Amino acid sequence: MTNRFRVVFYGTPEFALPTLELLLRHHEIVAVVTQPDRPAHRGQRLSPPPVKTRALAAGLEILQPPRLRDPEWPDRLRALDADVAVVAAFGQILPKAVLDAPRRGSINVHGSLLPRYRGAAPIQWAIMRGETVTGITTFQMDEGMDTGAMLLSAPMPIGPEETAGDLAARLAALGADVLIDTLARLNALTPTPQRHEDATYAPRLKRADGYLDWSRSARELVNLVRGCNPWPGAVARGPADTLTIWRATALGTGQTLAPGTLGRPTAESEELAIATADGWLRPVEVQPENRRAMSWSDYLRGARIAPGVTFVKPDAVGPAS
Repeated sequence: MTNRFRVVFYGTPEFALPTLELLLRHHEIVAVVTQPDRPAHRGQRLSPPPVKTRALAAGLEILQPPRLRDPEWPDRLRALDADVAVVAAFGQILPKAVLDAPRRGSINVHGSLLPRYRGAAPIQWAIMRGETVTGITTFQMDEGMDTGAMLLSAPMPIGPEETAGDLAARLAALGADVLIDTLARLNALTPTPQRHEDATYAPRLKRADGYLDWSRSARELVNLVRGCNPWPGAVARGPADTLTIWRATALGTGQTLAPGTLGRPTAESEELAIATADGWLRPVEVQPENRRAMSWSDYLRGARIAPGVTFVKPDAVGPAS
């Protein structure tokens, strides 16, 4: 390591922790900027974000601005006398004056191979759209949404059954390594402009993004289940209540029963699955409303539902039959 920088670090969730850890080891962190504490869990008590908890343990200065667009923040950040800012899943858009506060600007650790999947949820949307490869890109931040010139990138395969949570953990570790390599080589790197015409987008997920539409194929729906785990969960409305499907597999091709109908994929099948527009979706792990997660077979035993009942998209009109 030839470059040792004074770094202001921006990050909030667990994804940012591996980068913070390596920065603690290799550089001087002058302050950590993270989101304000938020109500969480059943009691809705104020809870600190994971990055704040780690920063407190390390004895670092912590800043939790509700809005970095407020006019006092650029001067406060310049007063930190940082060489560079590192941003990893912070959760706010940074205005130009904030980006430019460190002497060498701001570098983002992004969970995709840019320019694909710009936005707040690149890991989830890559899985939901059936990608088999993703990666990490570090880039110089500008005022656009993940539009700045790229510094380094590294690919990572997506496992066929991997969930967004599984993949995020692996990418977080890779992102930390790529970021440290970026800083070590910063004086020699030539930033590469992105091909904006190749860009795709990954907006922040909403609960409705997890609603299962049985008129899609089984493979598409399994990808949605994977991409919505751990949040917001892939949800269907069944005969009695809503059902969150946390893990599932796709079986067969072609349409047999009406989409959403519970049935047997083959005459020899002992376990039930749900028909889609193309193939069957067989849940593996599910969670009925207001209950714990359980296996599909345990759910079927307890629910006492028979072939022929239907599951519908939660916003569909009328009760499930």
